[in-house]
Amino acid sequence: MKKYIGPILLVVVFLTSVAMTTRAPEPMHSLEGTWELQSFYNYDGQNIMDTTELVDGYRQVKMYYGGKVMWSRTDPNDTIGRFGYGSYRITQDELIEVIEYGDHYMMQALDTIRQFSFELIIEHDSYRQVTLDDEGNRTFSENYKRIN
Repeated sequence: MKKYIGPILLVVVFLTSVAMTTRAPEPMHSLEGTWELQSFYNYDGQNIMDTTELVDGYRQVKMYYGGKVMWSRTDPNDTIGRFGYGSYRITQDELIEVIEYGDHYMMQALDTIRQFSFELIIEHDSYRQVTLDDEGNRTFSENYKRIN
């Protein structure tokens, strides 16, 4: 029995030192929360070429909670409000939204496409969802700021 105490003690010391020096992995970013659209960017394929500010009265809000997304939009030039609801997931650099239902016009659009994939550029209190063309070039982005 005494001959096992030495090796067991060495293993315990080794495991303790590894546990104390091993860092926990960095948590992946999160979109959990409520976000408001601030502006749009147009790209030349990679770089921002133009910024489009929102017109007065235009408002779009997205909420991400528990794997679900909901968005609503009001536009003073459009008398019909817009909204959509579905699920989402993120990777290190991608946002995928699968819209389940929405307003009348959204439901018409859902006949052709339900899954929307974007390049995701996220910072502490802001994020951009960038639309890519078929060749992977940036074309357009919606730019959001956290409001909660």
